[in-house]
Formats: sequence, structure tokens, C-alpha cells
Amino acid sequence: MTNELQKAVFLDRDGTLIEEVDFLSRVEDMRLFGSTAAALTRLHVAGYKLFVVTNQSGIARGYFGETEVDAIHTKLQADLGGLISGFQFCPHMPNAGCRCRKPNIGMIEASLGPATLDTDNSWMIGDKLLDIETGFNAGLRTALVRTGYGYKVADSLERLPDIIADDIGAAVDLILERSRQLGE
Repeated sequence: MTNELQKAVFLDRDGTLIEEVDFLSRVEDMRLFGSTAAALTRLHVAGYKLFVVTNQSGIARGYFGETEVDAIHTKLQADLGGLISGFQFCPHMPNAGCRCRKPNIGMIEASLGPATLDTDNSWMIGDKLLDIETGFNAGLRTALVRTGYGYKVADSLERLPDIIADDIGAAVDLILERSRQLGE
């Protein structure tokens, strides 16, 4: 039995898949970007496993609990037709020193389970420098979207991601085009 490499896309949540809401805690405040569902469907059809990895320090700050995060993820999964293979979140404060908080790669490692990641053909997509650094730290290709905070950071990055796109739909178009060109 061979251990086949799995290509995956790790997705930031707030500002990447859904509109940025400071410390989102209520399902009714969650809004998908217009291109999110179609973009993730295209990735799924192309054979990518999809994982959401999100820092949620609002838990440690006492603004909301894991129950609220789980409810948002349940709604997001329903809105996306079950396309997400897994959700990981870091509940810790930025200075907690944990392995899971982006830009550390603990959530990526936890997402995979026994699968072996095809790092050459896998991506991290997000709207913040932390997301791009997570991709760099995990040895993944990286895409920055100009939604959420992306429009603020896109022009000030010291190390550029592989792709900078207006939104998740445009980023996925570029990822799939690159994949076709490289015969992945």
C-alpha cells in the first residue's frame, strides 16, 4: 500500500471566506463573500482537501466560547455544502506561546491526521501577514486576498506570497491556472 501525498488548501476564515467582523461570535453576523462557495467548489473538484485554520483569541479574552465558534463553523459548513474537510481554531491569546496560533503550524499539522501533505502542491490563503507567514512556515505556497485586512497589508509585505488577488475567487482562479500549467 502506497502513502499517496494529499494536496490541500488551508484557509483563513475571517476576511478570507467571510466578511471581517471584530470577534465574530454570532452566527447571524456571519456573511460569506460572494465568490467563496464557487471558489471552494472549484478547489474541491480539482482534488484539494480544504481546511479552515483560524485564530480565535476572543475565547481567551472571554468575549465568546468554543460553543459559538463551533456554531459558526457548523453554519459555514452548511453554507458551503460540506466542502470543508476540517476546522481548526486557536483559542489562545497572541502572546500565549502555543503551537497552534498562526503563524505557527500546529493547526495545519492537526488538520492532516495520518495523511502526508503534498507541500509542493498545497496552499495557505489568507488576508493577513500571519496567514502568509503560516504558509511560509509550513513550506506551502501562499496567496493573499485583498478582502478583510488584505487591502491594508498587500503593499507593505517584505516577503511576497506566490499570489496576491482581489478575493478568494480570483485567488482560486490563479491557483488552478498555475496547477494546470505545472501539470499537477
